[in-house]
Amino acid sequence: MRLRTRTTGAAAGAAVLALAALVVLTGCNRGSDAAGRIGIDVPRTDTDFWNSYQQYLEADLSHGGPSALPLANSQNDIAKVVSDVQALTSQGARAIVMAPQDTGAITAELRRLAAKKIPVVSVDTRPDDGPVYMVVRADNRAYGERSCEFLGKRLGGHGRVAELQGDLSSINGRDRSEAFAACMKRKFPGITVHELATDWKGEVASAKLQSLLAQHKDLDGVYLQAGGAFLQPVLALLQQRGLLKPAGTPGHLTLISNDGIPDELAAIRAGTLDATLSQPADLYAKYALYYARAALAGKTFRSGPTDHGSTIVKIKNGWEDQLPAPLVTKDNVNDPQLWANQLAKGK
Repeated sequence: MRLRTRTTGAAAGAAVLALAALVVLTGCNRGSDAAGRIGIDVPRTDTDFWNSYQQYLEADLSHGGPSALPLANSQNDIAKVVSDVQALTSQGARAIVMAPQDTGAITAELRRLAAKKIPVVSVDTRPDDGPVYMVVRADNRAYGERSCEFLGKRLGGHGRVAELQGDLSSINGRDRSEAFAACMKRKFPGITVHELATDWKGEVASAKLQSLLAQHKDLDGVYLQAGGAFLQPVLALLQQRGLLKPAGTPGHLTLISNDGIPDELAAIRAGTLDATLSQPADLYAKYALYYARAALAGKTFRSGPTDHGSTIVKIKNGWEDQLPAPLVTKDNVNDPQLWANQLAKGK
């Protein structure tokens, strides 16, 4: 199906003000279109990926985007997601954009919003239950599968790898972990996988990887489920232990991550990271706002391809637009179409 943008509301000027350390958006279209305003909760500001997502949101909103209330930030706390959303709706939000990191604990709030006829767009994560108008997300099972295939082929089907898992209470952590494990078992049974749960915390990832390296000095590779959270702690640890060898040199550990932030692309250029799957922070922001505005206009969608290179699929509690997430290696790391390259150039 083809998607056509429809502008709703007055969409008068928007002002972006830097508040505290979070660069919070304020005061967008506070006039007569208040009934059609969007409430947005950003899930965290402690990773480069989510900071980039927030920057894209602010840029879109300040350049004629839909009317929105000041951004909230739930700081990776599901209880704060709920309180933020309730505050936004009490301020007049008629559609909500959120990215709940605990996808099981948001059900009651989604049902409350549905009862009030407030549509929800969920970014990056698919809630386990509770109605959603649209999920804007990449195929996270494909992240795990493609990361497995990259490592498996690079290692020739033999060796030992560490998997730095995300939070398994999140659908993203579960999808990536389950797909990675299934792929390794099916395609590369000669590779031993050490699963290290991290709750998306870099310090936990570094500590667990350090313990594993003390036990297994023959580690051949690492899968980082979140480059934004894990890359720098992991590279620092490997550097400290004398294991940060450029690709193509003896002793190099094969590393693949997921996110596609500028630091990952820089590490690929330097040869310390072999690959990443680029999670589209720019498209997450763009289409979160698109679908929120579509919800306010009463639009509906069907399964099928879109005109922006993705596919809409039916899920049990709504719809999901699965955006593309390309594999980035040294062969295409300088592609100007990658969002991290555009961000680095200030586009």
